[in-house]
Amino acid sequence: MLKMFRYMKERWYYLVMILLLLFVQAFCDLSLPDYTSDIINVGIQQKGIEDGVPEKIREESMDRLFLFMDQEDRELVQTDYSLTDGVYELKDINEEERENLNSILGIPELIVTGLSDPSSQEVTQIKEQMGLDQDADIFQVLEQLPEEQLSQMLSGMEGQFEEMPDSIVTQSAVLFVQEEYSAQGEDLDQMQMNYILLTGGKMLGLAFLGMAAAITVTFLSARVAATLGRNLRNSVYRKVLSFSGAELNHFSTASLITRSTNDVQQIQLLFAMIFRIVLYAPILGIGGVYKVFQTDASMTWILALAVIMIMLFVGLLFKIAMPKFTKLQYLIDNLNLVAREILTGVYVIRAFSTEKHEEERFEDANRTLMKTNLFVNRCMTFMMPVMMLIMNGITVLIVWNGAHAVDEGTMQVGNMMAFMQYAMQIIMAFLMITMMSIMIPRAGVSAKRINEVMETEVSIRDGESHTEPSADRKGEVVFEHVGFAYPGADEETISDISFTAKKGETVAFIGSTGSGKSTLVNLIPRFFDVTRGKILVDGVDVREMDLKNLRDKIGYVPQKGVLFSGTIDSNIRYGNDDASPEEVERAAKIAQAWDFIQEKEDGLEDPIAQGGTNVSGGQKQRLSIARAIAKNPEIYIFDDSFSALDYKTDVVLRRALKKETKDATTLIVAQRISTILHADRILVLDEGRVVGQGTHKELLKSCDVYRQIAMSQLSEEELANE
Repeated sequence: MLKMFRYMKERWYYLVMILLLLFVQAFCDLSLPDYTSDIINVGIQQKGIEDGVPEKIREESMDRLFLFMDQEDRELVQTDYSLTDGVYELKDINEEERENLNSILGIPELIVTGLSDPSSQEVTQIKEQMGLDQDADIFQVLEQLPEEQLSQMLSGMEGQFEEMPDSIVTQSAVLFVQEEYSAQGEDLDQMQMNYILLTGGKMLGLAFLGMAAAITVTFLSARVAATLGRNLRNSVYRKVLSFSGAELNHFSTASLITRSTNDVQQIQLLFAMIFRIVLYAPILGIGGVYKVFQTDASMTWILALAVIMIMLFVGLLFKIAMPKFTKLQYLIDNLNLVAREILTGVYVIRAFSTEKHEEERFEDANRTLMKTNLFVNRCMTFMMPVMMLIMNGITVLIVWNGAHAVDEGTMQVGNMMAFMQYAMQIIMAFLMITMMSIMIPRAGVSAKRINEVMETEVSIRDGESHTEPSADRKGEVVFEHVGFAYPGADEETISDISFTAKKGETVAFIGSTGSGKSTLVNLIPRFFDVTRGKILVDGVDVREMDLKNLRDKIGYVPQKGVLFSGTIDSNIRYGNDDASPEEVERAAKIAQAWDFIQEKEDGLEDPIAQGGTNVSGGQKQRLSIARAIAKNPEIYIFDDSFSALDYKTDVVLRRALKKETKDATTLIVAQRISTILHADRILVLDEGRVVGQGTHKELLKSCDVYRQIAMSQLSEEELANE
């Protein structure tokens, strides 16, 4: 799968942008629970007052606080505040200094808050111990006490307060600040509303920023994935075009089509999700864990329990479903293979009335794919309910433990809510990765199948020496003791073939079916490479020539006429885009195609359907011949290319072709003797060997195999004339 990233290197800057935007999105998502906690803890419970550090405090109130501080703390507080007209105002301090100041003021504010209520039990007990009247001002009395006595009395009180949970100390300190602000005439309700609105505004801003980052990531991910899909399809297509017959035989056509379409689509879809989910999930999960430890580490065991449960469930699920995931793509291959065979051979199927049998074949392949898909999907249907059960169970567990912590004063309600949100974010991160794991195995199989194509060694490559052809041997084709065996075959298909075809000559090949005629001519353009001997074109071994240069010298007409979707004109120009209209017309006339072209409504611009299904077999062959003629090559190869023509058209075409190819070498594979009667040399093949060589008349006298073929095709009168 990692090998797929090299097909995206042109968009590397998109990947960097996506990663940065994911961090921005995660920052926004992870910041929101903190603000939720602040609204509950500070905005609602503390009326908008964040801590025990008042912005302004009256001198008399500060003096009361000084009673419960040591000399060092008093000096630090006085450093951070400035006294003006009986009011202490907080200077501009940083976050660390404020936190330190809050820890200094917390317990004194708690004590002052407790002693400010004359009816409280603690104040009553202190007055009784000191023998004071209940109406006496406790603070005035404490101010008059010697410092040693005051320190001794308060040391015990401070020890008790220091054992209190931080949340209770904070709440009491905030209560002191609220009473102080109220005494100064501040509107506490307005302060509370301002804080909630400000915090809510920040949350909205972060939400919009996170949304913008998510949308941009989705857009960029789609662009990168589309680029990956395009590059993969191009690479697979180019690789397949470079395959020789040996590689094409290794992969079925249906499989190559599936790999170029469905497999690429699976990978493209996966990578679009990887950038949006797989990369984001660990960022969110790790950030969530960090935030959890900052919020409250006492309940992290709940998260560990949730993760273990998720991993156990997913592991069990994929142990069951993974083999089926691997099988899916191969079942799609099989379905495509059956469908392609049926569509290609539909006329044969109808002719033999085997529609029912083919329907059953297709239904069997379709049903197997459906059952496998259903099994996988049924396994995956358990995922979401179980995940939701785990999430809801964890929520209940957090509320249960959090409620006890709030009751004990070790946690605030807002902190519990924030912990719950962080826990859900961490679990959602695992859930996202788990959901992606549905796609990853299937895409992994697709990536493996594409890599099989891309890593297949091409057996036929450009020659390394690039030897220049000899000008005096232009158009010459020489076979020197050539032998060839198909990959994996035990025996050679052709053996010890030797002949020379010079410029202007016509050399024909005839023999029974399976004698190796087509195999022989397919070795010249290097559709396969010889396994023994060598083939020379223009005096150079074809294995040492550049493939493009070699094939540019050849005008090839296959046994089965192949046309491409487009127009008649585009098909004739296929080997020579620069051909003038006159050259196209001339090629069509030589190939005896001009008459039926003129009968078409749009002439040369008349459309050709895919595979040439809207023209007859004879018309298809004539257009294929015209395509080779328009190329004006040095060497013509006709691989039984006249079989669909009637005798009259065959004779006229060969006569016109003879004039056209007088300066070129012509190699003809034929089944009909009438097609090759006037060839300069005829090679008779039998079981891959040359059993006769010469002209028609010479072979009738010297070659039994040729004579038998002639007797099966020519009348006694024609033979007698010969």
